[in-house]
Amino acid sequence: HREPAFILVNSKHTDHHFPSSSDIVDFNSVNWPQLSQDKSMAPHKESDNNSKGERSIFRIAPYKYMHVLDQTTNITRVEIGPKTYIRQENERVLIGPEDMIIIPPCHYCTIRNPVVRNAENALVFDKVGQIKLKHADLEVRLEQDPFPLYPGEIIDTPVTPLTVVSANSALRLTAIRDFEDGDIKRTAGDEWLFEGPATFIPRKEVDVLETIFATVINPNQALRLRAKAETKDRDGKERVTGEEWIVKKTGAYLPGAYEEIVDVVNANVLTEKEAVHVKAKKTFVDEFGKTRKNGEEWLITLNDTETYIPGVYEDVLGIIKITTLSNRQYCVILDPVGENGKPQLGRKKLIKVCI
Repeated sequence: HREPAFILVNSKHTDHHFPSSSDIVDFNSVNWPQLSQDKSMAPHKESDNNSKGERSIFRIAPYKYMHVLDQTTNITRVEIGPKTYIRQENERVLIGPEDMIIIPPCHYCTIRNPVVRNAENALVFDKVGQIKLKHADLEVRLEQDPFPLYPGEIIDTPVTPLTVVSANSALRLTAIRDFEDGDIKRTAGDEWLFEGPATFIPRKEVDVLETIFATVINPNQALRLRAKAETKDRDGKERVTGEEWIVKKTGAYLPGAYEEIVDVVNANVLTEKEAVHVKAKKTFVDEFGKTRKNGEEWLITLNDTETYIPGVYEDVLGIIKITTLSNRQYCVILDPVGENGKPQLGRKKLIKVCI
């Protein structure tokens, strides 16, 4: 319920004359203009769309970018923020606004079809004004300022932490194409080790095969190694494919790229009452400097060494116990060993205790 409101329309009446009913109009009955409902009178709101409803104004924030296609020349260019971009009628926005690629410290990423740059690190364009690309190639990018992806570039490996190689371990690498690694010329198929402690920087020419760890050689132990291809061992000695050798140096041993561990060999501890019976598998010179013929047998006693680790050309046939004679006993030895260390075939030797 509203109180009645009136307006005086005839102003000729004086204060001492009361107005008649014809001079008074009901205020609520007047058809006033509805200004709030008239859209033509409403405040204008700025729009980023054109008459067709397509967005034409793009506000590109810092560290963002867009790909814009010129439909007249069919060339795609990059618009980098911060800026306000007004799209023309012959242009179409393909991508964006998108965040730039940010590589933090100790990270990397790989880009497929990277752009071509000159000696001044400036972009190279072809004769029609399009950015040149290294098609089907890869580029490893490390920590740097944020950068956009140019038309045709693809992130092959996303932003990934660099591999930290700890001590007593290594990465076994292989070359997938020919390249020069400093003063070393690598050929596709070559393998080598990247030893720690260090941080491995990836290269497009290199693949990581595996991570290998050092084997600890304890006292009275040795490693039996085999060469998988022609190589040099840790001592610089040439090894042929299939060759085996023994490493006795105590500590951590990291096998090379073309080396494999066959076995961990434990030493035989010799005493005055035991000896090791050994047989040669081929003719070679043993660790004591003696030439052993193929099939030859001999004993290793405490007089030779306190601990004995058989070589790669030696077979341990068993442990020989000492024979003890009392003053009432004797024994006869067949084919006794002579002064030259060789068995005297067909002979006999009498052993008895002399008091």
